[in-house]
Parts: sequence; C-alpha cells; structure tokens
Amino acid sequence: MKVSVEQLQHPPDVNDRMCPSRGVLEHVTSRWGVLVLIALAERDYRFSELRRRVAGVSEKMLAQTLQNLERDGFVHREAHPVIPPRVDYRLTPLGTEAAQLVGGLAHWVERHTPTVLAARQEYDSAR
Repeated sequence: MKVSVEQLQHPPDVNDRMCPSRGVLEHVTSRWGVLVLIALAERDYRFSELRRRVAGVSEKMLAQTLQNLERDGFVHREAHPVIPPRVDYRLTPLGTEAAQLVGGLAHWVERHTPTVLAARQEYDSAR
C-alpha cells in the first residue's frame, strides 16, 4: 500500500496496522537495518567494506537493506563514474539521527547481555 504524505489523514501511529510508519520502523529496526545504520554512523563505506563490517549479512540482504534505507531517506548512495565502479554510502541527517537512537539501544543491549544471559539460565533451569 503506497501512501503519500498528502494522503495521511491522521498523525502516524505505529500501533495502527495500516499506518505507513510501520514499514519505516521495520526498515530501521530490522537486524540488518540497525547494523548498517550503526556502521555508517562510524564513517562512509563502500559496499564491499560495509559487507565486511556487518558480519554475516549476505550481498542480497545488504543490497536490499541499503535500498530500503536509501528510499526512506536515511542513506545517500553516491556512484562514482570510474573503472572499476565505485559506490559510496553515507548517512543523511535523518539517518544520523536514526543511527544515534538505534545505536543507543544496541549499546544498551551489549552492556546488559550478561544480565540477560543470567536471566535466561535462571529461567531455563527452573523449567
């Protein structure tokens, strides 16, 4: 379902299943979306560099994630007319803001992983 800004009848509400904000949220908070945003917050990357930085992502998933983030206005793609072809990716101001937010959550998760793992172990041993 394509909805333009002019077609929004109500303020965006991610709890509304028909709200286009859900698709944006999905792109930003998907596993690869979060990791790509965090990586691009470090610096600009070429595709192959970004694929190495975001360990485990397939070429297809990285291309799809970048395309979604570019379409949503979070990532800028710059193709250079050189041989071999060179494409650079960087965050837009909107992407920088999103990267700070999801990066904060990711770093919180990193800090609290030992506590979560202990809770899992306690839960599993009680079952």
